[in-house]
Amino acid sequence: MRITGGQVFDLHEGFVQKDLCFDGRLITNASSDGENYDANGCYVIPGLTDVHFHGCKGHDFSDGDSEGLEIMAKYQLSRGVTQICPAGMTLLEDQLTKVCQTAAAHKKADKPGASLCGINLEGPFLSMAKKGAQNGDWLHAPDVDMLRRLMAASQGLVKLVSLAPEEPGAMEFIKAVESEVTISIAHTTADYDTAMEAFRLGARQVTHLFNAMPAFTHRAPGVVGAALDNPQVRVELICDGVHIHPAAVRAVFKMFGAQRVILISDTMRAAGMPDGDYTLGGQAVQVKGKYATLADGTLAGSVTDLMSCMKTAVSFGIPLADAVQAAAVNPAQAIGIFSRVGSLEPGKRANLVILDQDLNVKDVFYRGQLVRG
Repeated sequence: MRITGGQVFDLHEGFVQKDLCFDGRLITNASSDGENYDANGCYVIPGLTDVHFHGCKGHDFSDGDSEGLEIMAKYQLSRGVTQICPAGMTLLEDQLTKVCQTAAAHKKADKPGASLCGINLEGPFLSMAKKGAQNGDWLHAPDVDMLRRLMAASQGLVKLVSLAPEEPGAMEFIKAVESEVTISIAHTTADYDTAMEAFRLGARQVTHLFNAMPAFTHRAPGVVGAALDNPQVRVELICDGVHIHPAAVRAVFKMFGAQRVILISDTMRAAGMPDGDYTLGGQAVQVKGKYATLADGTLAGSVTDLMSCMKTAVSFGIPLADAVQAAAVNPAQAIGIFSRVGSLEPGKRANLVILDQDLNVKDVFYRGQLVRG
């Protein structure tokens, strides 16, 4: 297949008008099958990787339901998200084990839809004071043995673990597992010094920056300031037009640079569904328009998708090339799959998206096959 006439995302040059070729499942320097796809007037970008979403189309990863996981993967693929690393919630270990086992079985069976490349454990090692939409009854002290049991149940799929570093045993936890998974600071009351120590010990990410953590102020820079002072740390950003003000989104890209920002959707099961009553982590959620809230008004994830978040970032003034970097390149790097996906370089999988001039999904190619958006 040869894609012609499009503005192709280049990892080093931004968008360049050039042909893009692939044979079978891999991007190549030339095409031998004689097929052409006219992308004139369109953008050609890598398939996105969402490393933090909980559900969509009426299903939730935390349900541990194989049919629901397949429905979610298919929906994500239709939205140009070709790799997924779904997130669990704060749940009891038995349910988290079921979630991990379901994901492992899905991966082994190579089910249709976006490729499941990892699991994000956004709980239960979090702070009660900043639990947000997490269920406080099921919070758990950082526990290395528990994590390793879940890693075994997932057959190695656990790639991200959220942690409040101020909790008892958290620093020892980071030291013990930082070489096995990416530790992300989350749902935390940590001050600047505590966060700095966590980063020194091996934490390398911040979960949904600004949300569920102390504010960034001139005398108390907190987690945000500590992340900024550690160049090896990436920060997640929910760009749904609800969680973060447009000016704050622009500030994050300016402060951290596009190479350190990971756009996430943080969607719950209402994504792709009508307004109404839903659940998240066993708690009731009401959805109206862009807003998903608990009974007390706490935001409970989003109801969008990662491609829409990328488009929203551009509407806020983020250059398209930077937004693609944050939605395709950086998340793939964060979970260790960038050698296979995340850019349009020869040898990588032919997972790519064709966007029209308004950044709407026109077509998706997955493993070299055309999948209509």
